[in-house]
Amino acid sequence: MTTTYRPGQPIWCSGCGHYGVQGALKYALTALNISACDTMILSGIGCSGTMQNNLGTYGYHTMHGRVLPTATGTALANPDLTVIAAGGDGDGYAIGAGHFVHALKRNPSLVYIVMNNGTYGLTKGQDSPTKNGPKWAPAEEGFDAMMLGLSIASSSFLARGFSGDPKQLNSLMVKALEHARSGKGLALLEVMSPCVTYNDTYPEWDAMTRDVKTQDSYDSNDKATAFATCIRMKQSGQIPTGIIYQGEHPTLESAMVNPKLNKMSKLVKNNSGCQGELDAILNGYRI
Repeated sequence: MTTTYRPGQPIWCSGCGHYGVQGALKYALTALNISACDTMILSGIGCSGTMQNNLGTYGYHTMHGRVLPTATGTALANPDLTVIAAGGDGDGYAIGAGHFVHALKRNPSLVYIVMNNGTYGLTKGQDSPTKNGPKWAPAEEGFDAMMLGLSIASSSFLARGFSGDPKQLNSLMVKALEHARSGKGLALLEVMSPCVTYNDTYPEWDAMTRDVKTQDSYDSNDKATAFATCIRMKQSGQIPTGIIYQGEHPTLESAMVNPKLNKMSKLVKNNSGCQGELDAILNGYRI
């Protein structure tokens, strides 16, 4: 007999931007009629690392900085699942930066939600990579995931929202899920999600965020235009939001053309009981 766990209550501070992220995710799953039993949420370490406990889906809490390789493996093992990786800016852009870059390069069909608050809230407020330089290094620029994503040829969906703009965030979450579920690759959705305890940036980010659609002749299908526009907006003190880029590129799963692997995965998925055939395939990899 199995027992289905009861979704938990968020443990975040009152006013935390992560409530808005969770609300948008719940909205999008409902709007797209995606059932809990068809959804897998994986989380990293940090305040955002409890997201998978709250929505009643399948969930897994990964090691620090390792949410993307784990989510990639999950998506490849069961393409029928809607796979959502969720983590913070420290988890994704510091210890997990190497995996982040290669996930953009490989373009697996999953959603990656990064809750960016510019601080390590779980460990009492140290600056994260996205925060502009500390007092002893004021010239240091904060890490910008959208700019990095635009520089990688195989990235296919880059978007940024703000917890203080739920209407836009709901729309972006739906579009990110649609992109990944249609097999078009990795949908990166960064959410400016203020930490009210250690880095309360609600007023600041509310004044600075601007949807790229408000920019003249913005084309979200053109990386060069997007890159130039984002640089110009940053130089004028604005934070670009909305769909920064959406395009087409071969996905990781479509690039897996090894016939041995394809045959093995079909046998496993069909549960055909062809142990002899599986053993023969495996033996082909042994020295």
